[in-house]
Amino acid sequence: MKPNLEFRIKQGVFLALAAAFFILPWVFPQLRNHAPGVAVICGVIFAVAWGNPFEALTAKLTSPLLGAAIVGMGCGMNLVEVLKAGAHGIIYTLVGIAMGLGLGVLLGKRLGLQKNTMYLISVGTSICGGSAIAAAAPVLKAKAHDIAIASAVVFTLNAVALLVFPAVGHALGMSEYQFGYWSALGIHDTSSVVGASMAYGPEALEVGTTVKLARALWIIPVTMFLSMFVAEAAEGEKRKIRFKVPWFIPGFLIASALVTWIPGTVEAGHFLKELSKYMMIVTLFLIGANLNRAKLKELGLKPVIHGVVLWIILASVWCAAIHFGLVK
Repeated sequence: MKPNLEFRIKQGVFLALAAAFFILPWVFPQLRNHAPGVAVICGVIFAVAWGNPFEALTAKLTSPLLGAAIVGMGCGMNLVEVLKAGAHGIIYTLVGIAMGLGLGVLLGKRLGLQKNTMYLISVGTSICGGSAIAAAAPVLKAKAHDIAIASAVVFTLNAVALLVFPAVGHALGMSEYQFGYWSALGIHDTSSVVGASMAYGPEALEVGTTVKLARALWIIPVTMFLSMFVAEAAEGEKRKIRFKVPWFIPGFLIASALVTWIPGTVEAGHFLKELSKYMMIVTLFLIGANLNRAKLKELGLKPVIHGVVLWIILASVWCAAIHFGLVK
Protein backbone atom coordinates (compact mmCIF):
# COMPACT_ATOMS: atom_id res chain seq x y z
CA MET A 1 0.00 0.00 0.00
CA LYS A 2 1.36 3.44 -0.93
CA PRO A 3 2.31 5.63 2.08
CA ASN A 4 0.00 8.43 0.93
CA LEU A 5 -2.96 6.05 0.58
CA GLU A 6 -2.29 4.50 4.00
CA PHE A 7 -2.20 7.97 5.55
CA ARG A 8 -5.51 8.89 3.90
CA ILE A 9 -7.07 5.68 5.23
CA LYS A 10 -5.73 6.49 8.70
CA GLN A 11 -7.28 9.97 8.50
CA GLY A 12 -10.61 8.51 7.38
CA VAL A 13 -10.71 5.95 10.21
CA PHE A 14 -9.76 8.62 12.76
CA LEU A 15 -12.54 10.99 11.59
CA ALA A 16 -15.05 8.13 11.50
CA LEU A 17 -14.22 7.21 15.11
CA ALA A 18 -14.52 10.83 16.24
CA ALA A 19 -17.92 11.12 14.52
CA ALA A 20 -19.03 7.81 16.05
CA PHE A 21 -18.25 9.02 19.57
CA PHE A 22 -20.48 12.03 18.95
CA ILE A 23 -23.38 10.31 17.18
CA LEU A 24 -23.70 6.85 18.76
CA PRO A 25 -24.15 7.94 22.42
CA TRP A 26 -26.76 10.45 21.23
CA VAL A 27 -28.72 7.86 19.20
CA PHE A 28 -28.28 4.93 21.62
CA PRO A 29 -28.75 6.08 25.27
CA GLN A 30 -27.51 2.73 26.62
CA LEU A 31 -24.01 3.59 25.36
CA ARG A 32 -23.73 6.91 27.22
CA ASN A 33 -22.47 5.54 30.53
CA HIS A 34 -19.50 3.78 28.95
CA ALA A 35 -18.72 6.23 26.14
CA PRO A 36 -16.38 8.64 28.05
CA GLY A 37 -14.00 5.90 29.23
CA VAL A 38 -14.10 4.03 25.92
CA ALA A 39 -13.44 7.26 24.01
CA VAL A 40 -10.22 8.14 25.80
CA ILE A 41 -8.94 4.55 25.67
CA CYS A 42 -9.68 4.31 21.92
CA GLY A 43 -7.85 7.58 21.40
CA VAL A 44 -4.77 6.33 23.28
CA ILE A 45 -4.76 2.95 21.49
CA PHE A 46 -5.17 4.59 18.09
CA ALA A 47 -2.34 7.09 18.68
CA VAL A 48 0.10 4.60 20.19
CA ALA A 49 -0.58 1.73 17.77
CA TRP A 50 -1.09 3.62 14.51
CA GLY A 51 -0.26 7.27 15.12
CA ASN A 52 -2.51 10.33 15.27
CA PRO A 53 -2.81 11.68 11.68
CA PHE A 54 -4.00 15.06 12.94
CA GLU A 55 -1.62 15.42 15.91
CA ALA A 56 -0.90 19.14 15.53
CA LEU A 57 -4.59 19.94 14.96
CA THR A 58 -5.96 17.87 17.86
CA ALA A 59 -3.36 19.37 20.22
CA LYS A 60 -4.75 22.83 19.36
CA LEU A 61 -8.42 21.81 19.37
CA THR A 62 -8.71 19.91 22.66
CA SER A 63 -8.42 22.94 24.93
CA PRO A 64 -11.04 25.14 23.19
CA LEU A 65 -13.38 22.15 22.69
CA LEU A 66 -13.09 21.24 26.37
CA GLY A 67 -13.84 24.84 27.35
CA ALA A 68 -16.81 25.06 24.96
CA ALA A 69 -18.25 21.80 26.34
CA ILE A 70 -17.96 23.03 29.92
CA VAL A 71 -19.61 26.36 29.05
CA GLY A 72 -22.35 24.41 27.27
CA MET A 73 -22.99 22.38 30.42
CA GLY A 74 -23.42 25.64 32.30
CA CYS A 75 -26.33 26.43 29.97
CA GLY A 76 -28.41 23.80 31.73
CA MET A 77 -27.54 24.60 35.36
CA ASN A 78 -29.03 27.00 37.90
CA LEU A 79 -26.39 29.54 38.95
CA VAL A 80 -27.70 29.76 42.52
CA GLU A 81 -27.31 26.00 42.95
CA VAL A 82 -23.91 26.12 41.29
CA LEU A 83 -22.66 28.77 43.72
CA LYS A 84 -24.09 26.86 46.68
CA ALA A 85 -22.29 23.69 45.61
CA GLY A 86 -19.04 25.60 45.07
CA ALA A 87 -19.28 27.37 48.43
CA HIS A 88 -20.17 24.12 50.21
CA GLY A 89 -17.03 22.45 48.87
CA ILE A 90 -14.62 25.35 49.47
CA ILE A 91 -13.24 24.01 52.77
CA TYR A 92 -12.73 20.51 51.35
CA THR A 93 -11.06 22.03 48.29
CA LEU A 94 -8.70 24.15 50.39
CA VAL A 95 -7.76 21.17 52.57
CA GLY A 96 -7.19 18.99 49.51
CA ILE A 97 -4.98 21.53 47.76
CA ALA A 98 -2.88 22.17 50.88
CA MET A 99 -2.54 18.42 51.44
CA GLY A 100 -1.69 17.77 47.79
CA LEU A 101 0.97 20.46 47.56
CA GLY A 102 2.51 19.54 50.90
CA LEU A 103 2.66 15.82 50.17
CA GLY A 104 3.76 16.48 46.60
CA VAL A 105 6.74 18.56 47.66
CA LEU A 106 7.69 16.13 50.45
CA LEU A 107 7.47 13.09 48.17
CA GLY A 108 9.20 14.88 45.29
CA LYS A 109 12.17 15.80 47.47
CA ARG A 110 12.44 12.24 48.76
CA LEU A 111 12.53 10.98 45.17
CA GLY A 112 15.07 13.61 44.16
CA LEU A 113 12.86 15.11 41.43
CA GLN A 114 13.83 18.31 39.65
CA LYS A 115 12.06 21.22 41.39
CA ASN A 116 9.86 22.40 38.54
CA THR A 117 8.75 18.87 37.62
CA MET A 118 7.89 18.25 41.28
CA TYR A 119 5.81 21.43 41.57
CA LEU A 120 4.04 20.99 38.22
CA ILE A 121 2.94 17.43 39.04
CA SER A 122 1.86 18.53 42.54
CA VAL A 123 -0.12 21.51 41.22
CA GLY A 124 -1.70 19.44 38.45
CA THR A 125 -2.75 16.76 40.94
CA SER A 126 -3.98 19.21 43.58
CA ILE A 127 -5.97 21.65 41.42
CA CYS A 128 -7.05 20.85 37.88
CA GLY A 129 -4.58 18.87 35.85
CA GLY A 130 -3.44 20.33 32.55
CA SER A 131 -4.98 23.76 33.15
CA ALA A 132 -3.07 24.16 36.42
CA ILE A 133 0.17 22.97 34.80
CA ALA A 134 -0.32 25.44 31.94
CA ALA A 135 -0.93 28.27 34.43
CA ALA A 136 1.97 27.39 36.74
CA ALA A 137 4.59 26.68 34.04
CA PRO A 138 5.29 30.29 32.99
CA VAL A 139 5.31 31.40 36.64
CA LEU A 140 7.99 28.80 37.45
CA LYS A 141 9.78 29.45 34.14
CA ALA A 142 9.54 25.71 33.56
CA LYS A 143 11.25 24.17 30.54
CA ALA A 144 9.33 22.35 27.83
CA HIS A 145 10.68 19.00 29.06
CA ASP A 146 9.34 19.64 32.60
CA ILE A 147 5.92 20.59 31.23
CA ALA A 148 5.82 17.53 28.94
CA ILE A 149 6.70 15.11 31.76
CA ALA A 150 4.18 16.60 34.21
CA SER A 151 1.44 16.73 31.57
CA ALA A 152 2.06 13.13 30.49
CA VAL A 153 1.94 11.85 34.09
CA VAL A 154 -1.24 13.74 34.93
CA PHE A 155 -2.93 12.86 31.65
CA THR A 156 -2.16 9.14 31.99
CA LEU A 157 -3.69 9.09 35.48
CA ASN A 158 -6.73 10.98 34.17
CA ALA A 159 -7.29 8.20 31.64
CA VAL A 160 -7.07 5.60 34.41
CA ALA A 161 -9.49 7.59 36.59
CA LEU A 162 -12.17 7.53 33.90
CA LEU A 163 -12.37 3.75 34.30
CA VAL A 164 -11.43 3.23 37.95
CA PHE A 165 -13.55 5.88 39.69
CA PRO A 166 -17.01 4.80 38.43
CA ALA A 167 -16.18 1.14 39.16
CA VAL A 168 -15.06 1.94 42.73
CA GLY A 169 -18.02 4.25 43.28
CA HIS A 170 -20.49 1.52 42.31
CA ALA A 171 -18.62 -1.08 44.37
CA LEU A 172 -18.88 1.14 47.47
CA GLY A 173 -22.52 2.00 46.78
CA MET A 174 -21.88 5.74 46.50
CA SER A 175 -24.85 7.92 45.68
CA GLU A 176 -24.58 10.20 42.64
CA TYR A 177 -24.09 13.19 44.96
CA GLN A 178 -21.26 11.43 46.82
CA PHE A 179 -19.59 10.32 43.60
CA GLY A 180 -19.81 13.84 42.15
CA TYR A 181 -17.91 15.15 45.17
CA TRP A 182 -15.34 12.37 45.07
CA SER A 183 -14.63 12.81 41.36
CA ALA A 184 -14.32 16.59 41.78
CA LEU A 185 -11.89 16.24 44.70
CA GLY A 186 -9.98 13.14 43.58
CA ILE A 187 -9.50 13.43 39.80
CA HIS A 188 -6.95 15.82 38.30
CA ASP A 189 -8.39 17.26 35.10
CA THR A 190 -11.79 18.87 34.54
CA SER A 191 -12.38 16.78 31.41
CA SER A 192 -11.92 13.52 33.33
CA VAL A 193 -14.13 14.72 36.20
CA VAL A 194 -16.86 15.45 33.67
CA GLY A 195 -16.30 12.16 31.87
CA ALA A 196 -16.33 10.00 35.01
CA SER A 197 -19.30 11.78 36.62
CA MET A 198 -21.21 11.73 33.32
CA ALA A 199 -20.83 7.95 33.29
CA TYR A 200 -22.19 7.78 36.87
CA GLY A 201 -25.37 9.83 36.41
CA PRO A 202 -26.86 13.31 35.83
CA GLU A 203 -26.70 14.43 39.47
CA ALA A 204 -23.09 13.27 39.72
CA LEU A 205 -22.32 15.29 36.58
CA GLU A 206 -23.79 18.51 37.99
CA VAL A 207 -22.14 18.16 41.41
CA GLY A 208 -18.80 17.05 39.97
CA THR A 209 -18.67 19.86 37.41
CA THR A 210 -19.59 22.68 39.81
CA VAL A 211 -17.31 21.58 42.65
CA LYS A 212 -14.46 20.95 40.19
CA LEU A 213 -14.77 24.42 38.67
CA ALA A 214 -14.74 25.93 42.16
CA ARG A 215 -11.57 23.92 42.79
CA ALA A 216 -10.08 25.22 39.53
CA LEU A 217 -10.43 28.81 40.75
CA TRP A 218 -7.65 28.05 43.22
CA ILE A 219 -5.28 28.35 40.27
CA ILE A 220 -5.23 32.09 41.06
CA PRO A 221 -3.99 32.06 44.69
CA VAL A 222 -1.71 29.06 44.11
CA THR A 223 0.04 30.62 41.09
CA MET A 224 0.37 33.86 43.05
CA PHE A 225 1.99 31.88 45.89
CA LEU A 226 4.36 30.17 43.45
CA SER A 227 5.34 33.46 41.84
CA MET A 228 6.09 35.07 45.22
CA PHE A 229 7.73 32.24 47.18
CA VAL A 230 8.84 29.45 44.82
CA ALA A 231 9.76 30.85 41.40
CA GLU A 232 13.34 32.03 41.04
CA ALA A 233 13.69 35.63 39.90
CA ALA A 234 16.36 36.48 37.37
CA GLU A 235 19.40 38.36 38.59
CA GLY A 236 18.47 41.98 39.29
CA GLU A 237 14.76 41.25 38.73
CA LYS A 238 12.06 41.56 41.37
CA ARG A 239 9.53 38.79 41.92
CA LYS A 240 6.31 39.39 39.99
CA ILE A 241 2.80 38.21 40.82
CA ARG A 242 1.39 36.31 37.86
CA PHE A 243 -1.77 34.29 37.43
CA LYS A 244 -4.07 33.09 34.72
CA VAL A 245 -7.77 32.15 34.93
CA PRO A 246 -9.06 29.50 32.48
CA TRP A 247 -11.63 31.27 30.28
CA PHE A 248 -14.20 28.49 30.61
CA ILE A 249 -14.79 29.27 34.31
CA PRO A 250 -16.31 32.76 33.78
CA GLY A 251 -17.96 31.38 30.63
CA PHE A 252 -19.66 28.63 32.63
CA LEU A 253 -20.89 31.14 35.24
CA ILE A 254 -22.25 33.54 32.59
CA ALA A 255 -24.06 30.70 30.78
CA SER A 256 -25.60 29.54 34.09
CA ALA A 257 -26.67 33.11 34.91
CA LEU A 258 -28.43 33.50 31.56
CA VAL A 259 -30.58 30.39 31.93
CA THR A 260 -31.24 31.15 35.60
CA TRP A 261 -32.57 34.68 35.17
CA ILE A 262 -33.75 34.86 31.54
CA PRO A 263 -36.63 32.38 31.19
CA GLY A 264 -36.63 32.52 27.40
CA THR A 265 -33.19 30.91 27.25
CA VAL A 266 -34.06 27.81 29.30
CA GLU A 267 -35.16 25.55 26.44
CA ALA A 268 -32.16 26.42 24.27
CA GLY A 269 -29.92 26.10 27.32
CA HIS A 270 -31.02 22.53 28.02
CA PHE A 271 -30.43 21.62 24.37
CA LEU A 272 -26.90 23.09 24.51
CA LYS A 273 -26.22 21.21 27.73
CA GLU A 274 -27.17 17.91 26.06
CA LEU A 275 -25.14 18.76 22.96
CA SER A 276 -22.11 19.60 25.11
CA LYS A 277 -22.14 16.10 26.66
CA TYR A 278 -21.49 14.53 23.27
CA MET A 279 -18.94 17.22 22.41
CA MET A 280 -17.14 16.26 25.62
CA ILE A 281 -17.04 12.58 24.59
CA VAL A 282 -15.44 13.51 21.26
CA THR A 283 -12.99 15.77 23.11
CA LEU A 284 -12.00 12.86 25.37
CA PHE A 285 -11.24 10.81 22.27
CA LEU A 286 -9.03 13.63 20.94
CA ILE A 287 -7.33 14.02 24.34
CA GLY A 288 -6.53 10.30 24.32
CA ALA A 289 -5.15 10.59 20.79
CA ASN A 290 -2.69 13.25 21.97
CA LEU A 291 -0.75 10.69 24.05
CA ASN A 292 1.85 9.24 21.67
CA ARG A 293 4.83 6.91 22.01
CA ALA A 294 7.28 9.81 22.36
CA LYS A 295 5.40 11.19 25.37
CA LEU A 296 5.32 7.78 27.00
CA LYS A 297 9.10 7.42 26.55
CA GLU A 298 9.68 10.83 28.17
CA LEU A 299 8.03 9.89 31.43
CA GLY A 300 10.80 8.19 33.38
CA LEU A 301 10.18 6.19 36.54
CA LYS A 302 10.50 8.82 39.30
CA PRO A 303 7.89 11.30 37.98
CA VAL A 304 5.47 8.40 37.46
CA ILE A 305 6.02 7.16 41.03
CA HIS A 306 5.53 10.71 42.32
CA GLY A 307 2.29 11.22 40.40
CA VAL A 308 0.83 7.78 41.12
CA VAL A 309 1.58 7.75 44.86
CA LEU A 310 0.34 11.31 45.35
CA TRP A 311 -2.86 10.61 43.42
CA ILE A 312 -3.59 7.33 45.21
CA ILE A 313 -3.14 8.97 48.63
CA LEU A 314 -5.40 11.93 47.84
CA ALA A 315 -8.07 9.86 46.08
CA SER A 316 -8.11 7.31 48.92
CA VAL A 317 -8.35 9.98 51.63
CA TRP A 318 -11.32 11.64 49.92
CA CYS A 319 -12.97 8.31 49.17
CA ALA A 320 -12.74 7.30 52.85
CA ALA A 321 -13.92 10.73 54.04
CA ILE A 322 -16.98 10.60 51.78
CA HIS A 323 -17.72 6.92 52.46
CA PHE A 324 -17.70 7.45 56.24
CA GLY A 325 -19.71 10.66 56.10
CA LEU A 326 -16.94 13.12 56.96
CA VAL A 327 -17.62 14.96 53.71
CA LYS A 328 -21.31 15.68 53.16
